[in-house]
Amino acid sequence: MVTHFRIRLYILALLVLGMFAVLVLRLYRIQIIEHNDYVKRVPGERFESVRIPGIRGEIKDRNGITLAESVRNYELQFDLKTIRDTFVKNFGYDRIPKREWERIDKHGMKQKKKEDDIVQMVEETVFPGLAKLGLLAEYSSSAMQVHYRSTAGIVPFTYRRDLTFKEFARFAENNLGIPGVTVKRTGKRRYIYDSLGCHWIGYMNLADVETVPTDERKKFNYYVGDDYGVQGVEKTMDHYLRGKPGKLVIKKDEKGKYIGEVSRTEAQPGSDVYLTIDARIQTIAEQALRKIGRGAAVVVDPNNGEILAMASVPSFNPNAFIPEVSVDDWKRYTEDPTSPMFNRAVNPAAPGSTCKVPIALAGCLSESWKYRFSCGTGMQFRGKFMKCWCAGRGYSHGSPNVSEALKVSCNGFFYRYANHTGIRNIQTMTGLLGMGKPTGIKITGENGGTIPNPDWLRQKGLIWSDAFTALVSIGQGETEATPLQMASVTATVANGGIVYQPRIVKKVLEKDGEIVWEEPPKIRHNLLEEGLTAEQIETVKRGMWRVTNEAGGTAGRASSEITVLCGKTGTAQTGNLKEPTNAWFIAYAPYDKPEYAVCVFVQNGKSGGGAASPIAKKIIEEATAMAKHDHKIEVVAVEEAVGHRGRIESVSFEGGGMTLLAAADDASETAVDVQDFVPSQLRNSGNQRRYTPVQPSIKRSADRRGSVSNQNRKRTLQFRPFKKLFGGGR
Repeated sequence: MVTHFRIRLYILALLVLGMFAVLVLRLYRIQIIEHNDYVKRVPGERFESVRIPGIRGEIKDRNGITLAESVRNYELQFDLKTIRDTFVKNFGYDRIPKREWERIDKHGMKQKKKEDDIVQMVEETVFPGLAKLGLLAEYSSSAMQVHYRSTAGIVPFTYRRDLTFKEFARFAENNLGIPGVTVKRTGKRRYIYDSLGCHWIGYMNLADVETVPTDERKKFNYYVGDDYGVQGVEKTMDHYLRGKPGKLVIKKDEKGKYIGEVSRTEAQPGSDVYLTIDARIQTIAEQALRKIGRGAAVVVDPNNGEILAMASVPSFNPNAFIPEVSVDDWKRYTEDPTSPMFNRAVNPAAPGSTCKVPIALAGCLSESWKYRFSCGTGMQFRGKFMKCWCAGRGYSHGSPNVSEALKVSCNGFFYRYANHTGIRNIQTMTGLLGMGKPTGIKITGENGGTIPNPDWLRQKGLIWSDAFTALVSIGQGETEATPLQMASVTATVANGGIVYQPRIVKKVLEKDGEIVWEEPPKIRHNLLEEGLTAEQIETVKRGMWRVTNEAGGTAGRASSEITVLCGKTGTAQTGNLKEPTNAWFIAYAPYDKPEYAVCVFVQNGKSGGGAASPIAKKIIEEATAMAKHDHKIEVVAVEEAVGHRGRIESVSFEGGGMTLLAAADDASETAVDVQDFVPSQLRNSGNQRRYTPVQPSIKRSADRRGSVSNQNRKRTLQFRPFKKLFGGGR
C-alpha cells in the first residue's frame, strides 16, 4: 500500500518538475533568446518634439524708420490635455462626454467615430472661472474640437488672441487656479503707421500647416507653423522675415501619458528688410492724394531707380488683418466699389498724352525728331478724321517741332511724327524703357500692361494700320502703362538716358548688422548706347520744361517757385460715359540735377493739368523743402483713405507757392474722342481691371455652441462642482 503511494508521489513530482522545466525554458526563451523582439512590441517611454514658430523680422524704410514690427502680444491658451485630465480626476473616466463625428476613409467611405467631447469638458471645467474674470469671448467650438483631434491636446489651443494688457494683468493677479489655462506672451505683427504704404507693405495670414512640405513636417511630431506674408513685401521677402524656429521636446510614458518637458530651444528673430522707400516722402504723397477719390502717385530717384514713395488711394489698414480679419472688415474691403485694396500704382490704364514722351524718344531712332510736322487740327485715316484737342478750341498748333509739340501736347503732330518714326521703332523704344511688361519690383500684384504692335494685333485677327500707330502715339486705344512705368520713363529722361531697374527693397540685415542680401543699382539700358545722342534727349527734356515754364504750356499750374519743375500732362479717354477721362502728370525736378521723378494718376480726373499736376507739384516741392531742411516732415499713423467715384475737375492746395495762371487753364489739353478708330472687339471701358485680393485668414465666426451669451455665462457659473470654488454661493 505504501509502495503504491510512493510511486504515485514520484510520478506527480516528476510531472510538476517537468511542468516547471517547460515553464523555465519558455521564460528563458522569452526573456533571453527573444527578448529584443518582445521589447520592440511593448511601448516604453518616448520623446516627442513640438516646433516653436520663429519671431518675424522688421520692415524699415531707407532711413531705418520701422514700418512693421513684431510686438508683445497676450494670448489666452487652453492646454486641452490638462483640462481633460482634470475632468477625469474629478469625475472619472465613465463621465467623459462623447460625441460622434464623420470622417472619410482612404476608400472614400464615410465612417462614424466617437471621440471625447473636449468642448463640453472646457465649458464645465474652465468657463466658470473665465466668466468670473470677465474673460469669456465668442469662439468657434468646432475649431477647438478639430484642434484637439489633430494634436491630441499637446499643442495649446488659442482661445483668444486679443487680450489687452489690463486683461492680462487681471488674469495674473486673480488667477483662481483654472486648470489648463495660461496667458502667453507671443509676437504679433503691428504696422506702426496704420495705412501708410499699405499696398506695398502687404499683410499676413495665420500659419497653415498644409502649405508646409511633408518632409519638413515629419521633422516634428507636432508642427506649429509660422504666420506668413501673402501680399506686398511681406510675401516677397517672407523667407528673410521669418524667424528661426525653436524646438520643445516632451516625454511620455509607455501608456502615452505626458510626463514633462525635456528640453526647449527658443525661437530666434528673422532678418530685417530695409526698403528704398522714404517714409517722409511717402507721407507727403499720401497726404497729397487725399484730395482725390481714386488714384496713385510714384516717386523715383532718377539717379539709381530707387522708389522713394508709392501711394494708392483709397487704402486699407493692414492691422485689420492681424491676426485675422473680421468678416465685416473683409466684406467692407471687398465690396467697396472703389476697390481700396487695389494698388493703382502698379496696374495699367491708358496713359494719354504722357505717352508722347516715349514716342518722342522713339523718333530719335529715326530722323523724325529733326522735322516739323503739321498739326492740321488732326489727321485723316481711311475716311475718318482723328482730331487734335485744339480743334475743339477753334485753332491749330501750326507746324511745331518735337519740343514745341510736347509743350502744347499737339495730337496732330504726334499722329504724323509716330507714323514717320514707324511702329517698329516705337516698339523698340518702349521695350527699352520697360513699358508693356512688369518692372519686376519685389511686391505682389504688378501688371505690365500692353503696348500694341502689329504682332499683338495679328493674334487678334486684325491688320495693323496707320490709325493704330496714331492711337499709340497719344496713349489711347489698347495702349496701357502703369504709374510706376511712367515714373521710370520720366527718370530716364531726367538723368539723360539711363534706364534703371526700379527697386523697392534695398537690403536685408541680420540683427547683428550682417548683410545677408542686397540689391545695388542696376542699369537695364543706356539710351546713349542704343543709338540716341545727348542732344536728342535734351530736346525731349526741354519740351517737358516748356510744359510747365513757358506761356501756353499745358501745365502752367505746376510751375514752381522753389525748384525748376518739368513735366508732361495726359488726359485719357475711357469710353465710360460716367467716368469719361483719367488724368495723368509726369514730372521731374530740378532740371539740371534731377532728384525726383514723379508720376500722378487721377482716376476720373478731367485733365492732367488741372487734376494731376498740382498733386505732383505738391509732392516735389515738399520733398525739395524737406531735403533743404526748410520743411520738417513728421511720419505719423494715417487713417484709411476713403474712396469715391466723383469727378475730379481740379485740385488746389492752400499756400505752397502755387501759381494760378489764366493762360494755363486756357492751354490745358482735353481728351479727344477716338472710339471710332478702335475696333469693337478691342474696346473696353478704359477703367482698370477688376481686382480680387488674396484671401486672408478670416476670423471664424462663433458657432451656436461657441456663442457666449449672458444666458450661457449664467449656466456655466451654476455648474455645481465648481460653484463653491468660484464664489457661486451655496
